[in-house]
Amino acid sequence: MKEKPLIRYSNVSLNIEENTILKDVDFEVNRNDFLYVVGRVGSGKSTLLKSIYAELPIEEGEAWVFDYDLSVLKRKNIPFLRRKIGIVFQDFQLLIDRSVEKNLEFVLKATGWENKKVIKDRINEVLEQVNMQNKAYKMPHELSGGEQQRVVIARALLNSPALILADEPTGNLDPETGNQIVELLHTISEKEAAVIMSTHNYSIVENFPGKIMKCENMNLIEVQHHQLGEG
Repeated sequence: MKEKPLIRYSNVSLNIEENTILKDVDFEVNRNDFLYVVGRVGSGKSTLLKSIYAELPIEEGEAWVFDYDLSVLKRKNIPFLRRKIGIVFQDFQLLIDRSVEKNLEFVLKATGWENKKVIKDRINEVLEQVNMQNKAYKMPHELSGGEQQRVVIARALLNSPALILADEPTGNLDPETGNQIVELLHTISEKEAAVIMSTHNYSIVENFPGKIMKCENMNLIEVQHHQLGEG
């Protein structure tokens, strides 16, 4: 029996203040998929990701994420949806007044974790996954950009999500560090969670192949590597 997709969009239109950003969106994401969303700045990449974690309402079409019908999702249920999604932001959004460990502890406590030993063990697990186990007591300003992004990925993994959304995760990093971050995300997709990564850096897509969806002229279309132009 075929496994149900994690995400299924059918004829979805995404609008911001009555302006259509993307229309007739059809796509699926399955377990362990690695999906790039590419396109020019302002083409709708972030809009698509925001719709997946219910930051943007679905007003037209059919959109399912896990077992949630986004078109009728009640506000009170949004936190339950988001608990299954790990989000990696380009600008890190770490709390600058506390250590790496305390940043991660804050998230776990906010999502209902209480046992101190269990919390500490989980923090150690995710830091080890991103090779940052020796940086738990560092403050964010003591870390390089690449190290901060690894901490953000660790934070996204805390609640064992089925899906990681990474919005331009290499945008503030040098090419070599960016490649390391994408390699890490690929490893995560192979082992535990599907990954959707937005980027306008086509060289990364060349180096680390995955399924590619391109935002162009208000449409989301699947393309192959050789069809990627400048953008």
